[in-house]
Amino acid sequence: MPIRLQDVLKHSTLTPADPVIRAAAAIAAQTQLRWIHSSEVLDIAPLLGGGELLLTGGQALVSATDKRRIGYIWELAERGVAALAIETGTELASIPSSMVAAAEAAGLPLIELRKVVPFVGVMEAINSLLVSESAAHLQQADQASHAMAVELAHGGSLDRILAVLADATGSEVELTSTAGAPLASALPADHAEEPEPGASIEAAPDRARIIQVDVSVRGIPSARLTLHALAGADVNQARIAGNRSVDILALALLQRMPPGLKEMAGAALIRAVDSGTQNWRLQQLAPAAGIPLAAQLVAVVVRSPGSRQPRMAVEHLLERVGHHSASYADNAELLALAVLRPGKTQEDRDAILAGLQSLALPEGTVSAVGPVATGISAAQWSLTEARLTLDLAAGAEPLKAGPLRAGPGQSGVVLDADAFAVERLAFHSLDDTQRTDYVSQQLGALLVHDAQRNSALVETLRVWLDSGCNTAQAARELHLERQSMHQRLQRIFSLCGGDPRGTGRLAALHLAARLAAL
Repeated sequence: MPIRLQDVLKHSTLTPADPVIRAAAAIAAQTQLRWIHSSEVLDIAPLLGGGELLLTGGQALVSATDKRRIGYIWELAERGVAALAIETGTELASIPSSMVAAAEAAGLPLIELRKVVPFVGVMEAINSLLVSESAAHLQQADQASHAMAVELAHGGSLDRILAVLADATGSEVELTSTAGAPLASALPADHAEEPEPGASIEAAPDRARIIQVDVSVRGIPSARLTLHALAGADVNQARIAGNRSVDILALALLQRMPPGLKEMAGAALIRAVDSGTQNWRLQQLAPAAGIPLAAQLVAVVVRSPGSRQPRMAVEHLLERVGHHSASYADNAELLALAVLRPGKTQEDRDAILAGLQSLALPEGTVSAVGPVATGISAAQWSLTEARLTLDLAAGAEPLKAGPLRAGPGQSGVVLDADAFAVERLAFHSLDDTQRTDYVSQQLGALLVHDAQRNSALVETLRVWLDSGCNTAQAARELHLERQSMHQRLQRIFSLCGGDPRGTGRLAALHLAARLAAL
């Protein structure tokens, strides 16, 4: 029998916390739990599998911005977390109203723990009960997987194979292509009501009852399995059975719609470029992947909490813009190559940058587009420079303006390797000591002033130089009044030997200011 949230809230280990449901109470009554976790990390969502009750003491929420708190709620909801319980009192006086409103909108049960209880004791007691339930779920999932394999062996259609899974889990099941086109679907045999025409599984309000699993064929993402656990169904059983069915569905897809040579060659090409394979091998793989040997192309590197998650969206973007592309994802990075049209190289590259900014990618995702490479033999250089751009940005101080680019309303950050050309050149040409010495020689007085007075003259100089010495634009980017900006510039000029405009010192100061941010 599923263990529900309302049962856990009444458990003897948790009642001393005086729990109160603050949001999504209507959903909380039927919410099923798979596990209980405790974490003070706000970026925990990608590490969760769905169905968890998450306990937190609220320490990280105290210092977080309101926007980050709301994002935290939505990330957990979209991950399928069953509920969030926040301890209030010493660290966090009360749950912010913005979080309560977000949880209500997202359908995420939000519980306030008004007294302190040892989370370890709660987890040990409840998880011991959930372990026994999980063992039974695994056995049932294996039985469902075996039945699906039998149906496949007898030549059953995708609909018939999914019907086995639907009956075993009490779920509405749908298999779609990477482009979102429906491939097959099924309802449990005892489900009398048909879904409304055009109704989408993903539109269901209770996110905790929706399970999505990517299906790969020979390492190439080929489909997505969605299970919507219907009323009375065991959500945890559906989650485990869905994950256990992936191999059977991959075999079924391989029989009916195997990955083409182009897709397999594309994945092999990316791996070869990444590993530094000899050029003759790249020249064999590129034509098979649909990439001309002499094409102008760019590499794209996406680092995400789950690199497989944004792969479909990025692939669609690159195919739309560049018309030919290849990609490969592991657990840390998504790597891709995009071919640019002759005569429209810059236009296509700009479109890729803009497209990446517009994608709704997971929180914490950072992408970089490498410089334009001519010919497949130069693809590794573009890939290396894109990775270097990510590494340089990761080691930089937060930039108020400059090459860090984030799409409005999006969580991902998109970096343009061309905007880091100076930093990349310095990295290749100078070692750490030489870079430090150069910055000290050019900006020594400014660095001392900033250290002693907690000012930001070096950052002001960099923004001003990045703007092409446009004082008004720099003031806007730094959120300063023009008079304050002029005063800062006069202080900078007095410390670095005068106004550098019209002198050979301008480029030297600009280089030093950019390197100082690293």
